[in-house]
Amino acid sequence: MTIRTLLVVFGDQLDPSVPEILGLEPDRDALWMAEVDEEITAVPSHKRRIALFLAAMRHYRDARRGEGFDVHYHELTTDPGGDRCPDFATLLAADLRRLAPERVVAVEPGDHRVREVLLRAGQDADLPLEILPDPHFLCSLDDFRTWAAGRRRFLMEDFYRWMRKRTGWLMDEGGHPAGGEWNFDKANRASFGKDGPGPIPAPPTFEPDDVTAEVLALVDARYASHPGHLAGFGEAVTPAHAEEALEAFIRDRLPRFGTYQDALWQGKPFLYHSRLSTALNLKLITPKRCLEAAVGALDAGRAPLNSVEGFVRQLLGWREYVRGIYWTFMPEYAERNALDCDDVQVPAFYWTGETEMVCVRDALRNVLDHGYAHHIQRLMVLGLFAQLAGVHPYRFHLWHMALYLDAVDWVSLPNTLGMSQFGDGGLVGTKPYCASGRYIDRQGNHCAGCRYDPAEALGPQACPFTTLYWDFLDRHRGRFGDNRRMTFQVRNLERKTDAELEAIRTRAGEIRDALQAGPPL
Repeated sequence: MTIRTLLVVFGDQLDPSVPEILGLEPDRDALWMAEVDEEITAVPSHKRRIALFLAAMRHYRDARRGEGFDVHYHELTTDPGGDRCPDFATLLAADLRRLAPERVVAVEPGDHRVREVLLRAGQDADLPLEILPDPHFLCSLDDFRTWAAGRRRFLMEDFYRWMRKRTGWLMDEGGHPAGGEWNFDKANRASFGKDGPGPIPAPPTFEPDDVTAEVLALVDARYASHPGHLAGFGEAVTPAHAEEALEAFIRDRLPRFGTYQDALWQGKPFLYHSRLSTALNLKLITPKRCLEAAVGALDAGRAPLNSVEGFVRQLLGWREYVRGIYWTFMPEYAERNALDCDDVQVPAFYWTGETEMVCVRDALRNVLDHGYAHHIQRLMVLGLFAQLAGVHPYRFHLWHMALYLDAVDWVSLPNTLGMSQFGDGGLVGTKPYCASGRYIDRQGNHCAGCRYDPAEALGPQACPFTTLYWDFLDRHRGRFGDNRRMTFQVRNLERKTDAELEAIRTRAGEIRDALQAGPPL
C-alpha cells in the first residue's frame, strides 16, 4: 500500500496513545522503528539499560502490530555481522526512499542530536519531515518559552508556582496553594534514626516474558563487555507494568516519601522513592496519571501533604522545567563549563564500584546492580564527588547517560551539567551543591563503617570529600565571594590559616592525581 503517514518512533517515545492522537489509521499509515548498535556503543551503556530499551521497544512494536499497523522495525541480532544497521541517519534515509511515504512525522525527540539527525535524514531522502509537539508533557515548549521570555533568572520555584496556578494541581479556591505553602521541602529533609528505616516494601518486579527473554539473551551475547549485569532483570517494559509500579508506590511508599526523600541508608537502594522516572521517560506512563494518583491519595487521606507536594514538585515542577531549559538553551548549553574544568574523566571506579569510600561504593553498587540511584545519591554523593574532583561536566553527563536506566539527554544534561556540576554557571541552580563529608554523615549511616573521617580534611583518615570540599572553595572563592547563598561557606574557608590551606591544596592535588591514575581511592 501507499503509506500516507509514516510515524518515526524512538525508544523513549513509547506512548501508546500517540497514533490515535495523530489520527493514524492502520490501513493508511505505518510506523518506523530501529535498534541501532551505534546508539548503544557510542558510550558503553549499562547492560540493563540496553535490555530495558530494546524490550520496551519490541513490546511497543508488537502492541501496535496487534492493532493492525505495519511497523517497519530493524532488529539487532546476537551476530554483529548479521545486522544491516549502520548509523541511524543512513538507515532512516534509505528506508524513507524505499517506502516513499506521502508524509513523515515524528514527535519531538528527547535529544537535540537526534532531532538534527531526523531532519537530515528527511533532507537526504528528499522528503518533508514534520516534528510535532510531544503530548506527553504538561507544558509545551512554546509555553515554557513564553514563561522564560524576558526573565533575568530562571528559577525552578518560579516556574513551579506558575505551573501550579495554570494547571490547578494542589491549589485551593482563591488561587492559594494547598496547605498555605507552595513548597514543603523543609519538612522533607529528615534522616533515619540510629535504627534505620526498618522494613520497606520493595518495588514490584516483572517476570521477563518471551520477548524480554530474547532481548536478555541478545544483550548477554552481544554486549558482554558492557558495565552492569542482567541478573534478576524485572524492569517495567509495558504500560501495564508501569501502572502496577505506580499503584505500588502510591500504596506502599508515598506516605513516607516526602519526609525521608533526602535520607541515605547503606544497603537500601530504593528507600521510599518511586522509581517511576524510567517508565515516565520512556513514556510508558504519563505524568498526568501519576499526579492524579498522588493527589487522589492525598484527598483520600492515604498520604500526607508534604509527601504529595514533594512528588508533585518533581513531576509538575522539576521534570517539566529541565525539559524547557534543555530545549531553550541547546545546543550551546552542552558546551557550558562555568568552572573552567579541564578535560577530566570520571574516576575509573565509577565504572566498577571499587573504592574504599563507603558512601560512594554503596551508591555505585546501586547503579551497577540496578541502573539506578535515588536523587540524593546522584546529587550529593556521586555528583558531589565528581564536582569537587574537577571532573569535566559534560564527561559526567556522558557517564550518567551510559549507566542510568532513566537517562535521556533532555533530562540528564540539565541535571548533571547544570544542577549537579554547576557547569551552566547558575542557570539551573543559584549555587553549587557543594558540601563536605559531614553532610553525608548527617544524612545516613555510611560514615560509621568507613575508614575515612568526615570531620577531617588532613591526615591519613581524612575524608576525600572533606579535603576536596575545602580545596574546591579555595579554588573558586573569587567566583563565589559575591554569592549570598555561599556566604557562610566562604566565611568558614576564611577562618583557615595559610598553612592549613596549603596543606589542603597539596593533599587535594594528590587525590586528583590518584583518581586519574586509576587505583581505588
